[in-house]
Amino acid sequence: MTAVVDAPPDAPAAETTPAEPLARWHVRAAALAVDVLPGLAVVATTAPWVLAGPGIGWSWWVLTAVAAVALLAVIVNRVLLPSLIGWTLGRALCGIRVLRRDGGEAALGRLLLRELAHVLDTVALFVGWLWPLWDRRNRTFADLLLRTEARVVARPDRDMRRFTAKVLIGAVVVAVAAVGVTYLAVYRKEQGLDRARAQIAEQGPRIVEQMLSYGAETMDEDLNRAQTLTTEAYRPQLVAQQEAARKGGATTNEYWAVSSAVLSSSMDEAAMLLAMQGQRGTKAEDLKFITATVRVDFDKIGDNWRVDNLTVLKAPLMQGAGQ
Repeated sequence: MTAVVDAPPDAPAAETTPAEPLARWHVRAAALAVDVLPGLAVVATTAPWVLAGPGIGWSWWVLTAVAAVALLAVIVNRVLLPSLIGWTLGRALCGIRVLRRDGGEAALGRLLLRELAHVLDTVALFVGWLWPLWDRRNRTFADLLLRTEARVVARPDRDMRRFTAKVLIGAVVVAVAAVGVTYLAVYRKEQGLDRARAQIAEQGPRIVEQMLSYGAETMDEDLNRAQTLTTEAYRPQLVAQQEAARKGGATTNEYWAVSSAVLSSSMDEAAMLLAMQGQRGTKAEDLKFITATVRVDFDKIGDNWRVDNLTVLKAPLMQGAGQ
């Protein structure tokens, strides 16, 4: 005879054990790394130049689009795909799924809130991410709030290792390409601008000195050489000044730059401010000492800088040798 004994009404109910075992922390960490790191690597290689703004040219739009697509791919993988097919890339590779505590499927809204709740896991000095190491049911703070759990399940039939390898390789290729674009379109351009500025800072004063200086015995030769240091636009103005100097008679006119500053520079244009000193005359008793301040605009023709305009900001002051 079999006796049936009723349990006391106040006896505690036995806790239901889930059909699928709980995922261990290191497995969850591996799945998260596969889900997030490829996209973050692409964003990390593009973010510095995206933040620089559209002033860097067409490459900004390309890098911004690449960063946006990478970020969108991470969001779709982490939030949308689990609600549609039940997996993220990393979870499919590791054989785990995020389910409700009762074993039911987590809906899209719950998954989205869970991802947002991971902010708590992060701002708490990452303690939330480590909480599964101590929690009896291996839950993060986000799991506790949304009543979800990560459980071990059978992997999909697809060869996830090969597919994941292709995704990782693709992310590496995109990241390397982004680095290449930033070098060719941004960093290399910045290097070119730095070289151009250094060139004009060194060559500009010497060009102006040679253009304005001439000797009494080599006047024609020096004036002809000065014309080769100008652009076609400025050359007629210089020639007119040289003709006036010829009418005054052969003499020596020497200039040198005592101070200079680059006002602006690009790859093929520049402007400088020059403080000039000089002397005019061939005999010691007739020497005139000159000071002047000028602004000079330069154009780069081929590999050489040429004077495109010279504006006198402070008219030349002359003093005799005895003064």
